[in-house]
Amino acid sequence: MAYPTINSPYGFQPINRYDGIPYAGATLQIPIGASYNTPIYNGSSVKIVQNGTLELSGSTTTGTIIGVATGFQYTNSSGQTVQAQYYPGTSVTNAIAYVVVDASAEFKVTLTVSGAPTVVVGANATIVGTNLAEIQNGTGSATTGNAQSSCVIPANGAGSATTLPWRVVAVVPDTAYLSGSTVLYPEVLVKINNPQLTALTGVNYVA
Repeated sequence: MAYPTINSPYGFQPINRYDGIPYAGATLQIPIGASYNTPIYNGSSVKIVQNGTLELSGSTTTGTIIGVATGFQYTNSSGQTVQAQYYPGTSVTNAIAYVVVDASAEFKVTLTVSGAPTVVVGANATIVGTNLAEIQNGTGSATTGNAQSSCVIPANGAGSATTLPWRVVAVVPDTAYLSGSTVLYPEVLVKINNPQLTALTGVNYVA
């Protein structure tokens, strides 16, 4: 039943809109601060900070998220303009990210548990409708350019907190597997709760 097997987190992959309207893949180009030296990988959730530039949202139970980064452009040390799968964080200038900011966008993501961010695990179908925290798990893959972000399965009886950044819209049946007689789902479809672009709270102006 389990095909293909999901061995590790891969970040957030935009695949659709949860309202049924066809997803066009539109992105917003947002600059990355010249002094921001942390790599950002394809599939990372990101936020706008008070200087109007982009940073990782970070592993979070309450974090602000404007969207998910899906590609990058920057000038390398040789003066060449590069289109890239990830932002290396150093030795580049004029960096921008292509970010999915559609408030109705639906993302596919793996599930992990707190304390084991690289181990993909399955949840049963009752996870639909719950709110989830996120783990970004440090660096992504320089080979694929993909993030290692995932969502955390809530404890039994938890998942209703309004501060959690992601809401499960559906499970992904293609990679389900049996554990005894129980069908478990290692991947789910999620949407952003309270996305930064439509939230009432903004960032502070810097003169």
